[in-house]
Amino acid sequence: MPASRYVPKRRFDRNQCGRIVARLRVKQSLSQQDLAGRLAAVKWIVSRDVIKRIENGEREVTDRELKVLAKALRVPVALLFEP
Repeated sequence: MPASRYVPKRRFDRNQCGRIVARLRVKQSLSQQDLAGRLAAVKWIVSRDVIKRIENGEREVTDRELKVLAKALRVPVALLFEP
C-alpha cells in the first residue's frame, strides 16, 4: 500500500494588508521591483517575488515588516489596515 502524500492547501489569506500594499504601490506608479528597491533602502532586502506573495496574501507580514513597508511606501502604518 503506497504512503499517502500530504499536500498542503495554498492559503491566500495570510495577511490583510497585501491588497492595500498593491493599491498604494500602483497609485505611486511603482513596480514591484521599485518597491523592493525602496525596501532595500530602509534595510529590508526582499525580492520582487516576496512582494508579489505579500500582495497576493500568500505570505504573512510581521509587525516590524509592516513598519518598514509603510516607511517604504511613505504612508502611516495605520493606512495599511484600512479596508
